Formats: sequence, C-alpha cells, structure tokens
Amino acid sequence: MAAALCVSLLFPTLSHGQGEMLERSFCVFDPVGANGPLFAITKTFQPVALKQGIKLNLRAYTDEKVAAEDFKAGQCDAVLLTGTRAREFNKFTGSLEAMGAVPGEQEMRLLYNTLSQAKARPFLIDGPYEVAGVFPGGAIYLYTRDRGIDSVEKLQGKRIATLDYDQASVRMVRHVGASVVGSNSANFAGKFNNGSVDLAYAPAVAYTPLELYKGVEPNGAVVKYAIGYMNFQVIIHRDRFTDEAVQMVRNESIKRIDEAYDIIAQAEAEIPETVWMNLPQEDTAEYDKMLRKVRLSLLDDGVFDERAIKLMKAIRCRVDATRAECAS
Repeated sequence: MAAALCVSLLFPTLSHGQGEMLERSFCVFDPVGANGPLFAITKTFQPVALKQGIKLNLRAYTDEKVAAEDFKAGQCDAVLLTGTRAREFNKFTGSLEAMGAVPGEQEMRLLYNTLSQAKARPFLIDGPYEVAGVFPGGAIYLYTRDRGIDSVEKLQGKRIATLDYDQASVRMVRHVGASVVGSNSANFAGKFNNGSVDLAYAPAVAYTPLELYKGVEPNGAVVKYAIGYMNFQVIIHRDRFTDEAVQMVRNESIKRIDEAYDIIAQAEAEIPETVWMNLPQEDTAEYDKMLRKVRLSLLDDGVFDERAIKLMKAIRCRVDATRAECAS
C-alpha cells in the first residue's frame, strides 16, 4: 500500500521528458526494517518505476526519529511516518491521532474522505512541507501483562512504555497516575516483552511482527478499547513535486482505504479471542471521559490544532449524536 502511494507520488513528476532518468528518495519507516511489510511492498515497485523513467532510492528506517530527522535535513524527498511523528511537520494532520478523537472505522473513513477533497489542501500545507497522503494504521489498544489491570483506577502506579517525544501520550499517562517509561517506536516492544514495563500501547498490526504476544502471555491481555487511531502520512518537500503529483497521492490513498482496513482486520483477527479483554460499559465511559479531558487540556496548551479537533468532534457527533459531548 505504501508502495502504491510512493509510485503515485512520483510518476506525475516526469516533466523532464521520458528519456531522462528522474531520481527521488523515499524514506520509509517500518518497525521491522528492510525485511518489514511496508518496505517490502515499496521495494516491489522499483522495477515498475524504472519502466517509467524513475529511479527510486528507498531507505528503510526502524527508528522513526532518524527518518524524520533525515527528511528535515533534506536527505529524503518524501517520508512515511506515523501521525504522531508527523506533528512537527504539520500540526493539523498531527492532531488526527488525538486520544479518543476517532472512535472507530466509520469516523475515520469520513475523516479521510474530508481530507481528500481539494478544498482541504490548505490544511495539509505547512511551510515547506505538505502532507500528500494519509491512510489508517488501525485503533491503538492498551497491551497489559496483567489482566487484573482492567480500569482507569488500576492504572495508577503502573509503568507504561510511553513515546517520550509525544506530549499527548506523556500527559495521558501522568493524568491516570501511571509512571512514564520513556520509549520510542524502536524499543517499546522490547520493554513490554521483557517486563521492564507493565503496559504498552500499539495498533493490532504490531502484535505479530513485534512479538507483543511474548509480553501478553500468559497472564496479560489486549484491552479492546480504542484510545486513539493510528495513521501513516506521506510528507513531501513541496518544492520537489508538482501539484498534480500531490493530488494524485491523495486520490490513490483514498482508493486504498479498503485495502488498508483489510490489513487491519486481518491483524486484529490474528490476536486470539482469549487475549482480547472487553471493558464493562461503565469503564468505557470512564475512559471516554478521561481521554476527552486530556484531549481538551492539550488543545488549550496548543499541542493540538483546534480546527482538527473541531472537525473530528463534528464527525463523531454525525456518527453518534447521542454522545454526551454533542449536546455542547
């Protein structure tokens, strides 16, 4: 899927004539590295790109921070990052992973359809950068080594592997009285699996490749409640691509939404039913209330973009007008 976006991104830039080879670099964050699924799919498009006169220089990164820094330094024409890491390049799209802002697939589809429209483009441009494509990575769940941790209250004092560069995550963990254990995309799974932390959070697509079952077994669980919704974003240096190329990526990313959700559904199905832990309705309400409070405090502090937060609230209320927040 990332590969399809990559090719869509690059093909329209053939403005120098078909006889000249055009080079573009694309830095791909894949937690598994060069042997991972995102990078593997991208790699298969290299011969396709060559037939179109494009030499793709692909680089796999297991450390998302390094990929972002290389992109910022101009060493990559485009980069694939998670929405949280993308916040430094675009505050609006970097707010799409706000905790509890997107409860499920229906809301996420509406959000993507809105962002794919031409009139949404101004929100996707921030200085020299532009978000050329957004696609889903799935709901973010809590992974616990102890099934007894089944409520907000029981999170107090527990050690949680927390993305230390993400103010939102740090704020949320501290809000519930848990202990922040600074982590990143490259090491959080290891800390969870070896017992250095009690809990971690990630989408279902991380369960198998990052071997999170090693931390969950034998007494843990995956809490079936979406604390956020992960997305991947293709970010480009605006001066290195045409407007037509950028819109093409958006169109292609929307076309591949179903493919993305098929991958997410397969990943969630791979988690054994006995591993999932459903929350009682009263606990779900407590999580909703807690996430909303943290989300609004971060908005007040300028971490999130107010336009994005308002848009997602409008979408939530369109899907479910009975939500308590929709009365305000």
